[in-house]
Amino acid sequence: MTVRFTFVHALSPLHAGTGQGAGIIDLPTAREKATGLPYLPGSSLKGTLRAQCDPKDPKCRQVFGPDTEGMQTENAHASSVQFSDQRLLLLPVRSLAGTFAWVTSPYVLRRLLRDSADVQASPPTAPIPDIQTTEICAIAETTATHMSKIQVDASKVYLEDLALDARPGAEVNTWALWIGARVFPGEESWQRMLVERMCVVHDDVFSFLLDTATEITARIRLQADAKTVVDGGLWYEEALPTETILSGIALVAPTLAAGISTVEVFEFLGKLTTKTLQFGGKATVGRGLCRMQLVG
Repeated sequence: MTVRFTFVHALSPLHAGTGQGAGIIDLPTAREKATGLPYLPGSSLKGTLRAQCDPKDPKCRQVFGPDTEGMQTENAHASSVQFSDQRLLLLPVRSLAGTFAWVTSPYVLRRLLRDSADVQASPPTAPIPDIQTTEICAIAETTATHMSKIQVDASKVYLEDLALDARPGAEVNTWALWIGARVFPGEESWQRMLVERMCVVHDDVFSFLLDTATEITARIRLQADAKTVVDGGLWYEEALPTETILSGIALVAPTLAAGISTVEVFEFLGKLTTKTLQFGGKATVGRGLCRMQLVG
């Protein structure tokens, strides 16, 4: 079995729903029960990638397994690839300076560090920023090539309605460069932008932002003849904002019946992830346009 990182960068609001909600939001985004972290189900990745490949291509069957009709034959076999749920890594939050900030927390970075051990990838050389209080926000340290764009008056960072004390640190630079190299390979301008806008807040503050900084959209359905709202035709949808970054892992373990090697599986998946993909629901209104990176 071979494991690699997967990173998803949202180019438009991303709605991975769970069906009807019980609160004010009628169609909430999927969240982990214990942590409240939004996620994109692994089944969404697998389904979208399978839909991208030519069904007549024998490698499509070898990588993703046979379709429903093929499962009835003696040549049926399991899929050669498994995708974990893509968990939130960086949440874009409105900032008084720099337009927006990519926000994360120590707990989220610890999970990423744990995944790096499974992938057997070299982790960042700096420790995870230690955020002791809810008033502190760790940002990038000013260097010859990088300077934080979200800092105000040399001491404050304003996220939504929160005023946090800025604490520059080299460890944020290291983590941002490590993540940027994998999410934006070969794109130096985006890698630099990530360093300039990344910040690490206390886990409690991040939990608060998960409830207040997601995108809520009111939708209506009109009567065709009168152009008035039909009964029950007003609802609210929740989505992860544009520029959200999620991470997970892909496990490749081809069966003997599949007749394909691990290298061939990754090469095939690499070709499928070279273009913009659509994940989650509400595709017809432009939701879920994303780029995906498969990183070894």
